Parts: sequence; structure tokens; C-alpha cells
Amino acid sequence: MTEPAINTATIQISQNNFHIDAYLAKPTAPGSYPGIVVLQEIFGVNVHIRDVTERIAKLGYVAIAPALFQRQAPGFETGYTSQDIEIGRKYALQTTASELLSDIQAAIDYLKTLPQVKKDGFGCIGFCFGGHVAYLAATLPDIQATASFYGAGITTRTPGGGKPTITRTADIKGTIYTFFGQEDASIPPEQVDEIAAEFAKYNISHRLFRYDGSDHGFFCDRRASYNPKAAADAWEQVQKLFSQLA
Repeated sequence: MTEPAINTATIQISQNNFHIDAYLAKPTAPGSYPGIVVLQEIFGVNVHIRDVTERIAKLGYVAIAPALFQRQAPGFETGYTSQDIEIGRKYALQTTASELLSDIQAAIDYLKTLPQVKKDGFGCIGFCFGGHVAYLAATLPDIQATASFYGAGITTRTPGGGKPTITRTADIKGTIYTFFGQEDASIPPEQVDEIAAEFAKYNISHRLFRYDGSDHGFFCDRRASYNPKAAADAWEQVQKLFSQLA
């Protein structure tokens, strides 16, 4: 089966005279497509995030991956060595929830300017650092479908300080799917239980997936922790989630 053709480009989106680099992928065929925001790991908008953005576009969405470290390190992207992790964490710690949400909204507003993008509901997907940020983004009014992969620290902190991100759960208006590896030491099972309890408490439309034998980063085929079986199942679930936007 031939994959649908897509166009890709590195663009800039603007907000309040601040410019944010972003990777854009969209189908070449005429049509009206839902918009999806892709949220990076601590490694920047690297080859993995660009690949995910393209995969989403091939499913029939217009996907955009804003550079969440634009203020800290414009153009930053890296691999997965221990040194890469150290510098990526340093940049992540310099972000704030308010700026991240503002940047994501700027990406959504850019998508709204594109004639082939539907204007009545957007999705987002994030991994690692971006998984945490996706949980935040789920509180934005435009976001109707969120896929949050192994977002560490949701129950204990928020970018830039303040009450933990989990305290914003009641503000999630759409549907959120969360994905966790049972072997992920950075997200203990009791924290996943706490997230599940908050979803139930506030009657959030959700599904929560726990994958046996899977570690942090199980979706990324460029990391040693890649788990093909868990990744394949999670991708199927993401497609079901985003089909709600069609």
C-alpha cells in the first residue's frame, strides 16, 4: 500500500514578536484535515520527533512540532547519550508552564491560518518531557484529543515551579490517553495510580495504558529502551484517539 504523499518544511511561528522554529508536515492531497501538535522529548525536535510528525501527516493530519527549547537553545537537537540527557534536562528545567502553553497555543493559531486545517478541534501528542507538557496542553480549550507518553513528574512538579501539573486535571475538557511503561523507574506505579485516580475524580474522558516489560522511551525506535510490541499497540491507540477529530 502506497503511503499518502506529504510535504514537510521548517517554519517559524510568531507570538508577541517572538519567533519559534517548528517542523511542519501536511498531506499534499486537497482536503480538510485536523491539526496535531507534536511535543518533543528533552532532545529537541530531532529526527525521531520529525519522523513522528511525518507519520501523523501520512495518517491524514496537518502536524506541527514547535521547538520547546527556543528560548533556551535555538536550533537544539541531539541524540540519546548520557551527556545528551544531561544537557536536555538542563534546558527542560529552564522552561515554564506559562511559556510552554503560550508556545503551543501559537502553534495552534498558526495551524488555524492554513486553509486545509479544520478550525474546530485539535490534538496533541508528546513524549518524555513532551508527555508532561502534553498533559498541560490538554487544558487548552482548542485541544480535544491528547496522547501523553511517559510524562515524568506530572504528580510532583510543573515546569517553572508551582503546584504539580496533576492539579490541573479538572481543566482537561477533551479526551486524554496516557501511556506508561511498567519498568519506568522515573514514573513509579503509585504516581500512575494517582493520575488514574484524578481522572476518575473529575470524570475525565480518558484511557490509561500500562505496558509490561517496557521502560521509559519505549516508543522511540532510536533508543535502547524501544519496545516494538508496546510501541505498535500504543500507535494503534493513538490512531483511534485522533480519529475522533476527523
